[in-house]
Amino acid sequence: MPPEYKDARGVIVSTTPTLEGNPIQEYIGIVTGEVIVGANIFRDLFANIRDIVGGRSGSYERILSDARNQAIEELQAECASRGGNAVVGIDLDYEVIGDTGSMLMVSASGTAVRV
Repeated sequence: MPPEYKDARGVIVSTTPTLEGNPIQEYIGIVTGEVIVGANIFRDLFANIRDIVGGRSGSYERILSDARNQAIEELQAECASRGGNAVVGIDLDYEVIGDTGSMLMVSASGTAVRV
C-alpha cells in the first residue's frame, strides 16, 4: 500500500502527519474505525497444521487484510460524514480479544482534516 490513497468518496488516508503538496486547511478531529472478526474452527485447524509443517497461513492473511481494509473504510466514512477529505497520522492496532482469544480486533485511528 502506498503511503496515501483515496477511497471512492475521495478521502485521502495516510500514516504521515502531513500530505506533501496538500496543505492542511482545517483540523476536524479524531476519527476511528474498528472491526472485530471471529476465528473459524476449520480455518484454525488448517492453520495449526500449517504451523506444524511450515509455511504461511493464507486464510488468516486474507482475514487480516479484509479486517484492516474494513477498518480503514470506516475511518474514511466517518471523515467524510464530518466534512473532511483526508485522514492523516493513521495508526493501525491489532488486538486478540475474548475469553479464549478467539476474536481479533483491528482498529484504525487518525485525524480528519480538510486539505
